[in-house]
Amino acid sequence: MTQYVAFLGSINVGGNRLMMEDLRNALKYEDFEDVETVIASGNVLFRHEERPTPGLSQKIAFILKEEFDINSVVVVRSRDEVLAAIAENPFRGENDDKFVHVQWLEHQPTAEQFDDLITSFIGQSGTGRGGERLAAGTGALHIDYGVGVADSKLTAPFIERKLGTRGTARNLRSLQRIADKMDASDG
Repeated sequence: MTQYVAFLGSINVGGNRLMMEDLRNALKYEDFEDVETVIASGNVLFRHEERPTPGLSQKIAFILKEEFDINSVVVVRSRDEVLAAIAENPFRGENDDKFVHVQWLEHQPTAEQFDDLITSFIGQSGTGRGGERLAAGTGALHIDYGVGVADSKLTAPFIERKLGTRGTARNLRSLQRIADKMDASDG
């Protein structure tokens, strides 16, 4: 069995209330093993027969819709994929890790979609109004929110509209803690 992490978007916000115990039980019923929620709601470690992560994402999204009537973005990654996203983030080490994010994406946008997002939000200056910086990634968008996430005009709906795909973001601090937990449980 291979260990994965599922990143769920918009869980326990905006009316999508879900008890983590109920989610764990639903996944266990559908042949997911060693199911554990970590850090905050919306991060689920589990083991499953090895398969491509997009298929696991679809399976969990189906369970959320069928069992809980929640239409949430679900992005599943292996530990290696989490570590690769952290490593490829060009803003890593340049700002506090709580402000530097990986926005996991359901589908890989085209280079033109990434360019449109970046020029629409950043323009020629290289940074947004709140000091935000953006970079395309592998199945992800890398974001440095500058001085803070809460006041940023760079919103999920804006990103999704420009990239043509949904996503869910985690800061580098949380991603490293998740990767470490995955490493520890494999040892």
